[in-house]
Amino acid sequence: MTGFGIYVHWPFCAAKCPYCDFNSHVRQQIDESGWIDAIVRELEWTAAQQGADRPIVETVFFGGGTPSLMQGRSVGRTMETIAKLWRTANDVEVTLEANPASADAARFADYRAAGVNRLSIGVQALNDADLKQLGRLHDVAEAKAALGMALRTFGRVSLDLIYARPQQTMAQWREELSEALAFGTDHLSLYQLTIEPATPFATLYKTGALSIPDEDRAADLFELTQEMTAAAGRPAYEISNHARPGSEARHNLIYWRYGSYAGVGPGAHGRLDLNGARIATQTERLPERWREKVLRDGHGMIERAPIDAQDAAREHLLMNLRLAEGLDLAAYRVRWGFEPDADRMESLIADGLLARDGNRLTVTPRGRLLLNSVIAALAG
Repeated sequence: MTGFGIYVHWPFCAAKCPYCDFNSHVRQQIDESGWIDAIVRELEWTAAQQGADRPIVETVFFGGGTPSLMQGRSVGRTMETIAKLWRTANDVEVTLEANPASADAARFADYRAAGVNRLSIGVQALNDADLKQLGRLHDVAEAKAALGMALRTFGRVSLDLIYARPQQTMAQWREELSEALAFGTDHLSLYQLTIEPATPFATLYKTGALSIPDEDRAADLFELTQEMTAAAGRPAYEISNHARPGSEARHNLIYWRYGSYAGVGPGAHGRLDLNGARIATQTERLPERWREKVLRDGHGMIERAPIDAQDAAREHLLMNLRLAEGLDLAAYRVRWGFEPDADRMESLIADGLLARDGNRLTVTPRGRLLLNSVIAALAG
Protein backbone atom coordinates (compact mmCIF):
# COMPACT_ATOMS: atom_id res chain seq x y z
CA MET A 1 0.00 0.00 0.00
CA THR A 2 2.90 2.35 0.61
CA GLY A 3 4.45 1.94 -2.85
CA PHE A 4 7.79 2.83 -4.45
CA GLY A 5 8.69 5.99 -6.32
CA ILE A 6 11.73 7.64 -7.87
CA TYR A 7 12.68 11.27 -7.31
CA VAL A 8 14.99 12.91 -9.89
CA HIS A 9 16.55 16.20 -8.81
CA TRP A 10 17.45 18.77 -11.48
CA PRO A 11 19.38 21.39 -9.49
CA PHE A 12 19.58 24.29 -11.94
CA CYS A 13 17.54 27.50 -11.96
CA ALA A 14 17.62 30.64 -14.09
CA ALA A 15 17.70 32.68 -10.85
CA LYS A 16 17.69 31.96 -7.11
CA CYS A 17 14.56 33.16 -5.29
CA PRO A 18 15.32 35.02 -2.04
CA TYR A 19 13.04 32.82 0.11
CA CYS A 20 14.29 29.49 -1.27
CA ASP A 21 16.54 27.10 0.65
CA PHE A 22 16.15 24.20 -1.78
CA ASN A 23 19.24 22.72 -3.40
CA SER A 24 19.12 24.95 -6.48
CA HIS A 25 21.97 26.59 -8.35
CA VAL A 26 22.42 29.14 -11.13
CA ARG A 27 24.87 28.23 -13.88
CA GLN A 28 25.56 30.18 -17.06
CA GLN A 29 26.17 27.09 -19.17
CA ILE A 30 25.01 23.53 -18.62
CA ASP A 31 26.20 20.39 -20.38
CA GLU A 32 22.72 18.88 -20.22
CA SER A 33 23.63 15.65 -21.96
CA GLY A 34 26.50 15.12 -19.51
CA TRP A 35 24.26 15.71 -16.52
CA ILE A 36 21.74 13.19 -17.84
CA ASP A 37 24.60 10.70 -18.31
CA ALA A 38 25.30 11.04 -14.59
CA ILE A 39 21.62 10.66 -13.64
CA VAL A 40 21.45 7.49 -15.76
CA ARG A 41 24.53 6.08 -14.00
CA GLU A 42 23.08 6.79 -10.57
CA LEU A 43 19.79 5.17 -11.55
CA GLU A 44 21.71 2.08 -12.70
CA TRP A 45 23.62 1.95 -9.40
CA THR A 46 20.43 2.34 -7.37
CA ALA A 47 18.68 -0.46 -9.26
CA ALA A 48 21.68 -2.73 -8.71
CA GLN A 49 21.45 -2.14 -4.95
CA GLN A 50 17.87 -3.40 -4.99
CA GLY A 51 18.86 -6.60 -6.75
CA ALA A 52 16.75 -8.69 -9.10
CA ASP A 53 13.54 -8.51 -7.06
CA ARG A 54 12.98 -4.78 -7.50
CA PRO A 55 9.72 -3.07 -6.59
CA ILE A 56 7.35 -1.78 -9.23
CA VAL A 57 7.78 1.95 -9.88
CA GLU A 58 4.46 3.64 -9.18
CA THR A 59 5.59 7.26 -9.47
CA VAL A 60 8.42 9.38 -10.87
CA PHE A 61 8.91 12.99 -9.83
CA PHE A 62 11.22 15.49 -11.56
CA GLY A 63 11.91 18.20 -8.97
CA GLY A 64 14.36 20.99 -8.52
CA GLY A 65 15.63 23.52 -9.14
CA THR A 66 13.71 24.07 -12.33
CA PRO A 67 13.13 20.83 -14.25
CA SER A 68 11.24 22.75 -16.93
CA LEU A 69 14.63 24.04 -18.08
CA MET A 70 15.37 20.48 -19.21
CA GLN A 71 14.84 19.45 -22.79
CA GLY A 72 12.18 16.89 -23.56
CA ARG A 73 14.75 14.39 -24.78
CA SER A 74 16.50 14.54 -21.39
CA VAL A 75 13.26 13.64 -19.63
CA GLY A 76 12.67 10.94 -22.24
CA ARG A 77 16.10 9.40 -21.75
CA THR A 78 15.60 9.34 -17.99
CA MET A 79 12.22 7.65 -18.35
CA GLU A 80 13.62 5.12 -20.84
CA THR A 81 16.34 4.24 -18.33
CA ILE A 82 13.82 3.76 -15.53
CA ALA A 83 11.70 1.53 -17.77
CA LYS A 84 14.75 -0.64 -18.58
CA LEU A 85 15.78 -1.01 -14.96
CA TRP A 86 12.41 -1.43 -13.22
CA ARG A 87 8.92 -2.61 -14.00
CA THR A 88 6.59 0.38 -14.03
CA ALA A 89 2.93 0.42 -13.08
CA ASN A 90 0.45 0.64 -15.95
CA ASP A 91 -0.84 3.88 -14.43
CA VAL A 92 2.56 5.23 -13.37
CA GLU A 93 2.31 8.88 -12.28
CA VAL A 94 5.09 11.03 -13.78
CA THR A 95 5.24 14.59 -12.43
CA LEU A 96 7.47 17.44 -13.56
CA GLU A 97 7.80 20.79 -11.79
CA ALA A 98 7.58 23.80 -14.10
CA ASN A 99 8.14 27.52 -13.73
CA PRO A 100 5.97 29.86 -15.83
CA ALA A 101 9.07 31.72 -17.01
CA SER A 102 10.32 28.59 -18.78
CA ALA A 103 6.93 27.39 -20.00
CA ASP A 104 6.72 26.67 -23.70
CA ALA A 105 4.02 24.81 -25.64
CA ALA A 106 6.48 22.79 -27.72
CA ARG A 107 8.49 21.83 -24.64
CA PHE A 108 5.32 20.82 -22.78
CA ALA A 109 4.38 18.62 -25.75
CA ASP A 110 7.83 17.03 -25.64
CA TYR A 111 7.43 16.29 -21.93
CA ARG A 112 4.07 14.68 -22.60
CA ALA A 113 5.59 12.53 -25.34
CA ALA A 114 8.38 11.53 -22.93
CA GLY A 115 5.84 10.17 -20.44
CA VAL A 116 5.06 13.12 -18.15
CA ASN A 117 1.37 13.01 -17.29
CA ARG A 118 1.23 15.50 -14.42
CA LEU A 119 2.62 19.04 -14.31
CA SER A 120 3.16 21.08 -11.15
CA ILE A 121 3.45 24.82 -11.85
CA GLY A 122 5.13 27.20 -9.42
CA VAL A 123 2.84 30.21 -9.76
CA GLN A 124 3.50 31.39 -6.14
CA ALA A 125 1.48 34.64 -6.37
CA LEU A 126 -1.19 36.20 -8.54
CA ASN A 127 -0.09 39.81 -8.39
CA ASP A 128 2.96 41.26 -10.06
CA ALA A 129 4.25 43.25 -7.08
CA ASP A 130 4.46 40.14 -4.89
CA LEU A 131 5.98 38.06 -7.68
CA LYS A 132 8.73 40.64 -7.99
CA GLN A 133 9.31 40.66 -4.23
CA LEU A 134 9.49 36.87 -4.26
CA GLY A 135 12.17 37.05 -6.94
CA ARG A 136 10.11 35.26 -9.56
CA LEU A 137 11.03 35.77 -13.21
CA HIS A 138 7.44 35.58 -14.49
CA ASP A 139 4.49 37.93 -14.20
CA VAL A 140 0.81 37.08 -13.71
CA ALA A 141 0.11 37.07 -17.46
CA GLU A 142 2.86 34.52 -18.03
CA ALA A 143 1.59 32.39 -15.13
CA LYS A 144 -1.91 32.29 -16.60
CA ALA A 145 -0.56 31.48 -20.05
CA ALA A 146 1.52 28.64 -18.60
CA LEU A 147 -1.50 27.25 -16.76
CA GLY A 148 -3.55 27.35 -19.93
CA MET A 149 -0.86 25.47 -21.87
CA ALA A 150 -0.54 22.92 -19.09
CA LEU A 151 -4.27 22.26 -18.89
CA ARG A 152 -4.42 21.74 -22.65
CA THR A 153 -1.45 19.35 -22.63
CA PHE A 154 -1.62 17.26 -19.46
CA GLY A 155 -4.37 15.27 -17.85
CA ARG A 156 -3.41 16.46 -14.39
CA VAL A 157 -2.15 19.88 -13.34
CA SER A 158 -1.22 21.30 -9.94
CA LEU A 159 -0.41 24.88 -9.06
CA ASP A 160 1.66 26.21 -6.16
CA LEU A 161 0.92 29.40 -4.25
CA ILE A 162 2.63 30.97 -1.25
CA TYR A 163 0.51 32.79 1.34
CA ALA A 164 1.23 34.75 4.54
CA ARG A 165 3.40 36.96 2.37
CA PRO A 166 4.63 40.37 3.55
CA GLN A 167 1.69 42.72 4.27
CA GLN A 168 -0.82 40.23 2.87
CA THR A 169 -4.36 40.76 4.18
CA MET A 170 -7.21 38.28 4.56
CA ALA A 171 -9.17 40.06 1.83
CA GLN A 172 -6.23 39.89 -0.59
CA TRP A 173 -5.68 36.19 0.02
CA ARG A 174 -9.39 35.45 -0.31
CA GLU A 175 -9.45 37.16 -3.72
CA GLU A 176 -6.26 35.50 -4.88
CA LEU A 177 -7.24 32.00 -3.76
CA SER A 178 -10.68 32.41 -5.37
CA GLU A 179 -8.96 33.19 -8.65
CA ALA A 180 -6.61 30.23 -8.27
CA LEU A 181 -9.48 27.83 -7.59
CA ALA A 182 -11.30 29.12 -10.65
CA PHE A 183 -8.51 27.94 -12.95
CA GLY A 184 -9.86 24.42 -12.47
CA THR A 185 -6.67 22.51 -11.65
CA ASP A 186 -7.31 19.27 -9.80
CA HIS A 187 -4.61 19.95 -7.21
CA LEU A 188 -3.18 22.94 -5.34
CA SER A 189 -0.12 23.16 -3.09
CA LEU A 190 -0.61 26.14 -0.77
CA TYR A 191 2.40 26.90 1.37
CA GLN A 192 2.75 29.38 4.19
CA LEU A 193 5.82 31.58 3.71
CA THR A 194 8.49 30.68 6.22
CA ILE A 195 11.77 32.47 6.79
CA GLU A 196 14.48 29.91 6.13
CA PRO A 197 18.01 30.35 7.54
CA ALA A 198 20.80 31.49 5.23
CA THR A 199 18.44 33.02 2.65
CA PRO A 200 18.24 36.68 1.60
CA PHE A 201 14.77 36.84 3.18
CA ALA A 202 16.31 35.73 6.50
CA THR A 203 18.76 38.63 6.37
CA LEU A 204 16.02 41.12 5.54
CA TYR A 205 13.78 39.73 8.28
CA LYS A 206 16.55 39.92 10.87
CA THR A 207 17.22 43.58 10.07
CA GLY A 208 13.53 44.48 10.12
CA ALA A 209 13.44 45.27 6.41
CA LEU A 210 10.95 42.44 5.83
CA SER A 211 7.90 41.62 7.92
CA ILE A 212 5.47 38.75 7.54
CA PRO A 213 2.10 38.11 9.23
CA ASP A 214 2.39 37.13 12.89
CA GLU A 215 1.29 33.71 14.17
CA ASP A 216 -2.31 34.75 14.77
CA ARG A 217 -2.71 36.26 11.31
CA ALA A 218 -0.98 33.27 9.73
CA ALA A 219 -3.41 30.96 11.56
CA ASP A 220 -6.34 33.00 10.25
CA LEU A 221 -4.96 32.72 6.70
CA PHE A 222 -4.51 28.97 7.16
CA GLU A 223 -8.09 28.50 8.36
CA LEU A 224 -9.41 30.60 5.47
CA THR A 225 -7.44 28.39 3.10
CA GLN A 226 -9.02 25.24 4.55
CA GLU A 227 -12.54 26.68 4.33
CA MET A 228 -12.24 27.90 0.75
CA THR A 229 -10.58 24.81 -0.68
CA ALA A 230 -13.06 22.49 1.02
CA ALA A 231 -15.99 24.54 -0.30
CA ALA A 232 -14.48 24.32 -3.80
CA GLY A 233 -14.25 20.52 -3.65
CA ARG A 234 -10.49 20.43 -3.15
CA PRO A 235 -10.08 19.81 0.59
CA ALA A 236 -6.74 19.38 2.30
CA TYR A 237 -5.51 15.80 2.20
CA GLU A 238 -2.16 16.92 3.67
CA ILE A 239 -1.32 20.00 5.71
CA SER A 240 -0.41 22.09 2.62
CA ASN A 241 -1.90 20.10 -0.24
CA HIS A 242 -5.44 20.13 -1.58
CA ALA A 243 -7.08 18.03 -4.26
CA ARG A 244 -10.27 16.69 -5.70
CA PRO A 245 -10.81 13.18 -4.30
CA GLY A 246 -8.73 10.81 -6.43
CA SER A 247 -6.39 13.57 -7.67
CA GLU A 248 -3.95 13.54 -4.77
CA ALA A 249 -0.25 13.58 -5.66
CA ARG A 250 0.54 9.89 -5.51
CA HIS A 251 4.28 10.47 -5.38
CA ASN A 252 4.03 12.62 -2.28
CA LEU A 253 1.61 10.15 -0.72
CA ILE A 254 4.44 7.61 -0.90
CA TYR A 255 6.52 9.96 1.29
CA TRP A 256 3.73 10.69 3.74
CA ARG A 257 2.61 7.07 4.02
CA TYR A 258 6.24 6.16 4.63
CA GLY A 259 6.73 4.09 1.53
CA SER A 260 10.11 3.67 -0.15
CA TYR A 261 11.64 5.96 -2.72
CA ALA A 262 14.93 6.38 -4.50
CA GLY A 263 16.48 9.84 -4.74
CA VAL A 264 18.89 10.55 -7.59
CA GLY A 265 20.62 13.76 -8.60
CA PRO A 266 22.47 16.36 -6.49
CA GLY A 267 21.20 16.62 -2.91
CA ALA A 268 18.45 14.03 -3.32
CA HIS A 269 17.24 12.05 -0.30
CA GLY A 270 15.84 8.53 -0.37
CA ARG A 271 14.34 5.85 1.85
CA LEU A 272 14.95 2.34 0.57
CA ASP A 273 13.99 -1.05 1.95
CA LEU A 274 16.98 -3.34 1.33
CA ASN A 275 17.38 -6.84 2.75
CA GLY A 276 14.84 -6.19 5.46
CA ALA A 277 16.43 -2.92 6.58
CA ARG A 278 15.21 0.64 6.18
CA ILE A 279 18.02 2.65 4.55
CA ALA A 280 18.40 6.45 4.49
CA THR A 281 20.26 7.83 1.48
CA GLN A 282 21.49 11.29 0.58
CA THR A 283 23.61 12.46 -2.32
CA GLU A 284 26.23 15.20 -2.50
CA ARG A 285 24.52 18.61 -2.70
CA LEU A 286 26.95 20.58 -4.88
CA PRO A 287 26.18 19.61 -8.49
CA GLU A 288 29.77 19.52 -9.72
CA ARG A 289 30.96 17.43 -6.79
CA TRP A 290 28.00 15.10 -7.21
CA ARG A 291 28.79 14.60 -10.88
CA GLU A 292 32.48 13.96 -10.19
CA LYS A 293 31.54 11.35 -7.59
CA VAL A 294 29.10 9.64 -9.95
CA LEU A 295 31.73 9.47 -12.68
CA ARG A 296 34.22 8.05 -10.18
CA ASP A 297 32.04 5.74 -8.07
CA GLY A 298 28.85 5.21 -10.09
CA HIS A 299 26.80 7.14 -7.52
CA GLY A 300 26.80 10.44 -5.65
CA MET A 301 25.87 9.06 -2.23
CA ILE A 302 27.36 10.69 0.86
CA GLU A 303 24.99 8.86 3.24
CA ARG A 304 23.70 5.32 3.07
CA ALA A 305 22.81 4.30 6.58
CA PRO A 306 20.31 1.91 8.19
CA ILE A 307 17.57 3.50 10.29
CA ASP A 308 16.87 1.60 13.49
CA ALA A 309 13.30 0.52 14.16
CA GLN A 310 12.60 3.21 16.77
CA ASP A 311 13.75 6.03 14.50
CA ALA A 312 11.94 4.57 11.49
CA ALA A 313 8.73 4.27 13.50
CA ARG A 314 9.10 7.90 14.59
CA GLU A 315 9.58 9.02 10.97
CA HIS A 316 6.49 7.01 10.01
CA LEU A 317 4.49 8.79 12.71
CA LEU A 318 5.77 12.24 11.68
CA MET A 319 4.81 11.70 8.07
CA ASN A 320 1.42 10.01 8.57
CA LEU A 321 0.04 12.66 10.90
CA ARG A 322 0.48 15.29 8.18
CA LEU A 323 -2.26 13.50 6.27
CA ALA A 324 -5.99 14.03 6.71
CA GLU A 325 -6.35 10.24 6.70
CA GLY A 326 -3.98 10.11 9.68
CA LEU A 327 -2.28 7.04 11.10
CA ASP A 328 -3.60 3.48 10.87
CA LEU A 329 -2.65 2.22 14.32
CA ALA A 330 -3.20 -1.44 13.45
CA ALA A 331 -0.93 -1.28 10.40
CA TYR A 332 1.61 0.69 12.42
CA ARG A 333 1.59 -1.99 15.12
CA VAL A 334 2.08 -4.75 12.55
CA ARG A 335 4.97 -2.90 10.91
CA TRP A 336 6.87 -1.82 14.04
CA GLY A 337 5.61 -4.05 16.84
CA PHE A 338 4.21 -1.27 19.03
CA GLU A 339 1.90 1.75 19.04
CA PRO A 340 2.54 5.37 20.03
CA ASP A 341 2.58 5.94 23.78
CA ALA A 342 -1.00 5.47 25.03
CA ASP A 343 -0.81 8.12 27.79
CA ARG A 344 0.50 10.79 25.41
CA MET A 345 -2.11 9.85 22.85
CA GLU A 346 -4.96 10.09 25.36
CA SER A 347 -3.69 13.41 26.69
CA LEU A 348 -3.64 14.93 23.19
CA ILE A 349 -7.11 13.53 22.51
CA ALA A 350 -8.37 15.06 25.76
CA ASP A 351 -6.88 18.41 24.71
CA GLY A 352 -8.78 18.26 21.42
CA LEU A 353 -5.64 18.02 19.30
CA LEU A 354 -6.00 14.39 18.19
CA ALA A 355 -9.03 12.22 17.44
CA ARG A 356 -9.29 8.45 17.40
CA ASP A 357 -11.87 6.41 15.55
CA GLY A 358 -11.13 2.73 16.04
CA ASN A 359 -7.64 2.17 14.63
CA ARG A 360 -7.48 5.55 12.89
CA LEU A 361 -5.64 8.40 14.63
CA THR A 362 -6.00 11.87 13.08
CA VAL A 363 -5.05 15.43 13.91
CA THR A 364 -8.07 17.67 14.58
CA PRO A 365 -8.56 21.04 12.85
CA ARG A 366 -7.32 22.73 16.03
CA GLY A 367 -4.37 20.34 16.14
CA ARG A 368 -3.34 21.23 12.59
CA LEU A 369 -2.63 24.77 13.74
CA LEU A 370 -0.16 23.28 16.23
CA LEU A 371 0.96 20.32 14.14
CA ASN A 372 4.68 20.42 14.94
CA SER A 373 3.95 20.59 18.66
CA VAL A 374 1.40 17.77 18.46
CA ILE A 375 3.81 15.50 16.62
CA ALA A 376 6.66 16.34 18.99
CA ALA A 377 4.46 15.58 22.02
CA LEU A 378 3.27 12.26 20.59
CA ALA A 379 6.65 11.11 19.29
CA GLY A 380 8.36 11.98 22.58
